[in-house]
Amino acid sequence: MTSATSDRLIYVLRLADSHLVLGQRLAEWVGHAPALEEELALANLSLDCIGAARLLLDYAAAIEAAGRDADALAFLRDADEFRNLNLTEQENGDFAVTIVRQVFFDAWRLVLLEALTGSGDEQLAAIAAKTLIEARYHWRFSRGWLIRLGDGTAESRRRTEAALTKLWKFTAELFEPDRIDADMAASGIGPDLCALRKPWNLLIDSALAEARLERPGVVDYRWFGKRG
Repeated sequence: MTSATSDRLIYVLRLADSHLVLGQRLAEWVGHAPALEEELALANLSLDCIGAARLLLDYAAAIEAAGRDADALAFLRDADEFRNLNLTEQENGDFAVTIVRQVFFDAWRLVLLEALTGSGDEQLAAIAAKTLIEARYHWRFSRGWLIRLGDGTAESRRRTEAALTKLWKFTAELFEPDRIDADMAASGIGPDLCALRKPWNLLIDSALAEARLERPGVVDYRWFGKRG
């Protein structure tokens, strides 16, 4: 496997693993959500994430060409071989924590997929286009709940503010490119992660303003799950 092919494999696995791990976290709400309607919605979000992960893992298996399929990549790797964003593996906590985690990821996923539809990798562009409709729904769902919680009761507001403070540090990884990210951007396969920060900020700041919530301050954080 050439260096370029290896880098592409890692890049696709990063996307797949983030969707897979978040999908598994969301599935933990089944039977435990605060209301039946929200339980069904979270289950659908989980299935969408796992479906996207399956498409990406299928592609990763084709790139690797080592006899492993999507199931082998999903279930037969050791923990340190997973390359998901650290944000996606954070525990569900209460409903506010889950919603804030989802807001951060959904806004990032939305701007990322919009950029990836123009990828020079035709397969990756096709996957992005196929999952973009789901991503828009996910953003509407999590944004709507953030507003309801932030602009709701004193208790829901307190819990949401605590969740924002707790999870904000994990957003640093969303926009910090490493060598692989830079190489993928230079080759026209992936977007410049730094360029995604502005549209992400616009989405997040708009949602926070409507929810009457304050944007957390900058927190120094240097752990990056996508590096394994």
